[in-house]
Amino acid sequence: MDKDRIAGAAKQAKGAVKEAVGKITGDTKTQAEGTAEKVAGKAQNAVGGAKDGVRDALDSTSRRKR
Repeated sequence: MDKDRIAGAAKQAKGAVKEAVGKITGDTKTQAEGTAEKVAGKAQNAVGGAKDGVRDALDSTSRRKR
C-alpha cells in the first residue's frame, strides 16, 4: 500500500471530524476547512491508489516475462 493512500485516508478522517465540529458549533470557516481537507484527502488517496495500480501492473508484467 502506497504511503499516499495512508496519508490520504488520515486526512479524510481529520477533515470529516473538523467538518462535523464546524457544523455542530456553527463555525462555517471550520466546516469549510474540514470539507476542503476531506477533498484533499480523497485526491491524495486516489493518487496512492493509482501508484499501487501501476506498481501491481509492472509486477505482474515482470512475473510473466520470467
